[in-house]
Amino acid sequence: MKHYILLGLTLLVCLSLQAQNDSTRTLKSVSIRGRSEIKMQRLSGAENGQMMGLGELKRAACCNLGESFVTNPSVDVNYSDAAVGAKQIKLLGLSGLYVQMLTENMPNLTGAATPYALNYVPGTWMRSISVSKGASSVKHGFQSITGQIDVEYLKPDEPSGLLLNLFGDSKGKAEGNIVASRRLTDKLGTEVLAHYEKDFSHLDHDGDLWHDSPSIEQIHLSNRWKYMGENYIFHGGLGFLSERREGGQILSESLATPYRVLLNNNRFDVHMKHAYIIDHGHNTNIALIATFNHFDLDGLFGAKDYLNRHNNLSTQLLFEHDFDFVHSISAGLSFKADNMDETLKGTFSSTQELVPGAYAQYTFTPTYKFTAMVGIRADYSNLYGAFATPRMHLKWMPADWVTIRGSLGKGYRVPYVLAENHFLLASGRQLNINPDLNMEEAWNTGISAAFTIPVAEKKYLKINYEEYYTNFLNQAVINYDSDPLAITIDNLDGRSYSHTIQVDATYPIVDELLEATAAFRVNDVRCTYDNQLREAPLTSRLKGLFTASWKPRMGLWQVDLTLQINGGGRMPDPYTLDDGSLSWDERFPAYPMLNAQITRNFRHYSIYIGGENLTNYRQPNPIIKATNPWSDSFEPTMIWGPMHGIMGYFGIRANLFGKDK
Repeated sequence: MKHYILLGLTLLVCLSLQAQNDSTRTLKSVSIRGRSEIKMQRLSGAENGQMMGLGELKRAACCNLGESFVTNPSVDVNYSDAAVGAKQIKLLGLSGLYVQMLTENMPNLTGAATPYALNYVPGTWMRSISVSKGASSVKHGFQSITGQIDVEYLKPDEPSGLLLNLFGDSKGKAEGNIVASRRLTDKLGTEVLAHYEKDFSHLDHDGDLWHDSPSIEQIHLSNRWKYMGENYIFHGGLGFLSERREGGQILSESLATPYRVLLNNNRFDVHMKHAYIIDHGHNTNIALIATFNHFDLDGLFGAKDYLNRHNNLSTQLLFEHDFDFVHSISAGLSFKADNMDETLKGTFSSTQELVPGAYAQYTFTPTYKFTAMVGIRADYSNLYGAFATPRMHLKWMPADWVTIRGSLGKGYRVPYVLAENHFLLASGRQLNINPDLNMEEAWNTGISAAFTIPVAEKKYLKINYEEYYTNFLNQAVINYDSDPLAITIDNLDGRSYSHTIQVDATYPIVDELLEATAAFRVNDVRCTYDNQLREAPLTSRLKGLFTASWKPRMGLWQVDLTLQINGGGRMPDPYTLDDGSLSWDERFPAYPMLNAQITRNFRHYSIYIGGENLTNYRQPNPIIKATNPWSDSFEPTMIWGPMHGIMGYFGIRANLFGKDK
């Protein structure tokens, strides 16, 4: 990795000197240009959350959606296992399965694609990410339980241009991204987005003769269109993704039957939005939104073959109207269809679910200091029957420097447990799934208070406090504890809840040149296992975060530092190995993660160099019985910490022509 750092620093210095030499030339004209790069800021509506703009996304390598949350105090990202290598998020102490994923306000990346959703949104394609916490608006469905993540892409109707991003790291990964946009007329624009990545090395830092993570090769293409008329708006596009993951034991002549993990994933999606504005003055409009996704997976986990074919159709007909500045409504109809065919070791199963629904939402804003938003959904599933989803959000500003928000709502989720947790097939333990799982159902309540306190001239200390409680009525519970030779997924029998408290503060230490954020969070996540209410396994109880961003010399340089302290937690009950030792400790320890990045900005491009996990902390022995993967006690899914040590990277972002984005 030293070679990557030295090469990157040398190039940064050389280009900086060249830019300084260029600045001594005589200028015939001066053009002053500005770029609006929104950093992390609070959402302005009744819902509690944050929006991460381009400025925030560029503080880290941000190769994909999963890596964009490095500087976010609310979202945790980690690998789900040591075999598949898929990243998963946690929000409010719970799995990302309970977060509704949207792309430009359209439900996306569900079902079989869920384990890989964070890897399927390239960082260069994104304009912003909105993270709302708690039960979100009923407009987009009933699925949101702990929150909602909405990704906005760069738009087709922006000024014509060509964006290029190249990236390489010390693990042998190379990546390239292209966003080419073309403004065809004043009203019509299109763009082509391309992404390619490949791992060229097979690393084994801990010497267990297993890949530290699978080798991934992915190609992702998308074409998007947007028409913006006076009263009619169209936005549509299609995309294709092909990915191959290769992991397991490192091949050698000494292995007669190596344990291999091979996955081929292919995804096709198409979407469209039609909106007609009836009355501009009252924001009266009607819209039709439709998305279709096809995902197929061919997987091999040792001797277990798993095939999945998932088709998802989601449609919405929306109507919105503002009676005046105080009263507004939103109402609509929806229809969701899922067809999932699965084959595991030659056994075929098929699931078809049809869910028509309707919603209505009313917003009351008597003054800018108070907002109340109340909504309800009614849906009917051919598998689970009829159900209702009520939600309410309140926002109150008792003073200009304090904002208080509260939320209460219900959420539901259809559990496709094998598709969403197929990494468990890599375990040697028997996987037992109850065929009659109930629909997951939970209430979420939350309160937050945001303070903007003047400390010095033009300097404000921003403090945010929030507390959320999620209580499950039904849940698909993954039980690692009952049997050392089995993993069971069954309906909840007892209590299950998550109680999260977070405090964070942001302050510009040196005007706009140096800004720091500190955050601390406590998670109390418990579930009933075998009639005992216990701490949920593999969940960090505490998290501390400190970030600092320094922009000297009018933003030509930028230095970003992120330090995480991830608290310890409970491990599933250990079992005894053949040599008499325990498979793992009863609890995992707290550990630090330090990331840093230096960026040099030029007029049409920027160069960045950085390092991740600079503390070089790795989870010891992530794979249990690595030398005998065919045994029934082989276990590669007990992952709670990083599997990679220190990693360096280098990249370039360029706008080859057109206006800056």
